[in-house]
Amino acid sequence: MKWGRKTMLVAAAAAMLATAACGSKGGNGGNGGAPANEGEGAVKPSNAILATLGEGNDDLKGKKIALIMQFNEGAFSAQYVAGVKEQVESLGGTLQVQAAGNNLANMSSQLDAAVNGGFDGILTDHGTAEALEAGVKKAVDKGIPVVAFDANLTVPGVTVLQQSDEEMAKQLLEKMKEDIGGKGNIVKVWVAGFAPMERRQISYKAFMDANPDIKEIAHFGTADKPALDTQNQMEAILKQYPNKGDISAVWASWDEFAKGATRAIQQAGRNEIKVYGIDMSDEDLQLIQDENSPWVASIAVDPKDIGRVQARYLYQKLHGDPTDDKVVLQAVMVTRDALPKDKKINTTELGEYVEGWGKSEQGIAEWMGRSDK
Repeated sequence: MKWGRKTMLVAAAAAMLATAACGSKGGNGGNGGAPANEGEGAVKPSNAILATLGEGNDDLKGKKIALIMQFNEGAFSAQYVAGVKEQVESLGGTLQVQAAGNNLANMSSQLDAAVNGGFDGILTDHGTAEALEAGVKKAVDKGIPVVAFDANLTVPGVTVLQQSDEEMAKQLLEKMKEDIGGKGNIVKVWVAGFAPMERRQISYKAFMDANPDIKEIAHFGTADKPALDTQNQMEAILKQYPNKGDISAVWASWDEFAKGATRAIQQAGRNEIKVYGIDMSDEDLQLIQDENSPWVASIAVDPKDIGRVQARYLYQKLHGDPTDDKVVLQAVMVTRDALPKDKKINTTELGEYVEGWGKSEQGIAEWMGRSDK
């Protein structure tokens, strides 16, 4: 399947955004100053490793932290925000969340408002360098520390967190190759223009070049209502390739894409097709645990751990510690085979079955205490 004109226009529009890694459903607004884990999509505190204030750091109590998000929709985002809030509160601070509804102009305005709003520290989630750079520079000039997640910012003094996107994509592709016997037709769901997506595409291209017996027969993707759009597009592809064996697998570069592909395949009764995704939420895990689901593996960093680690680096800056310009978060592979067969679990419990999940100690400085909830 080739890109049609309409799809190309959608992708071009999406490329003006900078989101992925990703947990959005496209949404239409933020939660203003509402507490981060209240209301729909609320996530209960976990038994995570949390940093606390060590002795002699009373001056760090009561810090006001702003989290400026390009979007705050979907289970991944809810769990990420919960991780930020959990860690900030464990360090004695308060968190206010602003989400821009996938509108970069709104995000830029919200960042400016946070810079002038009396906040002690600022976190950003996604966004582009073009949308964020001016506001971030203002913050740094005013002595307000900033830690960004998944944005290609290169502002001196700002720490940027990112997942190990190229390695994540490589490992997932190798898992797919193993499962399909090194050959077959695949569908790629991916969208251009987002920093994590572009990094994942590097590994995808190298993999396809090295594996000529694996053929891409269709590719598509949009950041606008990604799960629903993927479901619709996948339904059309299944009609185009109606026979068992026509399609071996779907490689989905974002969990929202994997959800849409999974639902289309299930509804069509084509569960011989395997789905492989990137990122993980409770909703994703439920689909993977379903023995009748085509989604068999995903590679991810615990979204709550992403939020916790980001908050820790912000507090290092508030403490006056030197911090790296870039912090890479290491992912783990989650496969259906590793999960219990006799019960359903959520991502809070996933660490009992998948080594390395939900217990990151990245960003815990020597001066910090710690509590294992």
